[in-house]
Amino acid sequence: MQKPKSFRPWQPDQTTLLPPSPREWLADDHQVYFLLDLVHELDLSEILIPAQAKDPRGEKGFDPRMMTMLLLYAYCVGTVSSRRIERACYEDLAFRVLTGNQQPDHSRISDFRRRNLDALKGLFVQILRLCQKAGMVSLGHVALDGTKVKANASKHKAMSHERMLRAEKQLAQEINALMRKAEILDAQEDRRYGKDNRGSDLPDELRRRQDRLERIRQARKEMEAETAAAAARQRQDEADEAKAEADAAKQADAPAAEQTELNKRAEAAAAKAKAAREKAIEAAKEAGLEPPDLEPLAVEAMPRRGLARKANGTPTSKTQRNFTDPDSHLMKSDGHYIQGYNCQLAVDSDHQVIVALGVSNQAPDVEHLEPMVQRIAATAGALPDVLTADAGYWSEANAELCADQGIDAYIATGRLPHGQPLPPKRGPMPKDADPKARMARKLRSKTGSAIYAKRKAIVEPVNGQIKEARGLRRFLLRGLEKVDAEWHLIAATHNLLKLFRYRRSPQQALLLASG
Repeated sequence: MQKPKSFRPWQPDQTTLLPPSPREWLADDHQVYFLLDLVHELDLSEILIPAQAKDPRGEKGFDPRMMTMLLLYAYCVGTVSSRRIERACYEDLAFRVLTGNQQPDHSRISDFRRRNLDALKGLFVQILRLCQKAGMVSLGHVALDGTKVKANASKHKAMSHERMLRAEKQLAQEINALMRKAEILDAQEDRRYGKDNRGSDLPDELRRRQDRLERIRQARKEMEAETAAAAARQRQDEADEAKAEADAAKQADAPAAEQTELNKRAEAAAAKAKAAREKAIEAAKEAGLEPPDLEPLAVEAMPRRGLARKANGTPTSKTQRNFTDPDSHLMKSDGHYIQGYNCQLAVDSDHQVIVALGVSNQAPDVEHLEPMVQRIAATAGALPDVLTADAGYWSEANAELCADQGIDAYIATGRLPHGQPLPPKRGPMPKDADPKARMARKLRSKTGSAIYAKRKAIVEPVNGQIKEARGLRRFLLRGLEKVDAEWHLIAATHNLLKLFRYRRSPQQALLLASG
């Protein structure tokens, strides 16, 4: 008789005589051990010092270094919700090893991230420096691309200016009708119960309408303040340009009539700018907001959202504002519209390391090239030799900027047939060719076509690795400032994964072992 197959003992209630070592729970080359070693290479003083300065009395808190590594690992594996991180600290072996079998609750995780958001954002540059030190970044070829990422808000929670006005009017009428109904009910109850004894409170539907009216009215005022501020910035730019033209004419000793005309234009533009500034300040005050920042943007700053507006600074009828995340914007992505942000990435060709990034609520990409070039220089320490970008970044100004900075730029001037490169162009460049024709000819050369073809293999996989492999298709935080910090954290953990895999590679491991 054949002996029945036996199995390994399964005794869930079996206790151990000695506690097991956490090192036995995971493979020796697991990412967790890489992070535990990495904590000594990062400068976490910006997080540690404020935590150490707290009142020493009371319950001991969790080590800030552990909380930092916990968040970094969580973003590496695409677990960003504080409740899911808390659950993983109980159920996931990797999380338990990383935390030393400690389980911070979700509120502490959320509070830690909120308090240290700026410091966590700064880890991007530190991790990039480690990648550079490892020889993973050469800046020989950097590809630039933008991707739309969903905001933590529904596009159905947005309302146009025209609809806001209609809703305010309708709600005001409904509130008046309910108030009259309530007055009749109060009179009946006074006769029934006495004047000082109320039989019922204000109807719930009246309170709901009043709350909704207040939210819509506040959103409308904030929208009007935003468009007024945008109009004021535009008027100021026009005034600065007019003044520059008048000053240039004076220095060139232009004819008196021309100087007089330019001075008149400059004065008129300055008057319009002053009126627009006063209107913007008044609109912000009416909305209960701080006075708007009307100063010109720094060269490395991401562009501001351009809400559709009329010449006088008031919103158009179709201008929209979201109630959940007012900083987010309706953007087209993959053929449909999402409520989200425009997230920019500059990726080095050697190992797909992100060398610069930014977030804006401005949908078109063309205005992002200049600030991204400045950010590459600031974070990576130098400008790239070659820069490639798709047709969304094309403009003569952008091409000229790259040339002035000594960057060999390859920017598509129009959409190319998918999978079908254009036939190469040979022969001398026409003398009367404009910058767009020159760039198009450059891209159709044998060398230019080969260089531009690498773009999609450099930056586009990074978007896929973030969105598909890690599942980070939607921001957790709200507001442009917080979203920008979260995008830096996402990019930092992307580079962290690249560094981990690079150090784990057989060639690199052999090199490290040999000293």
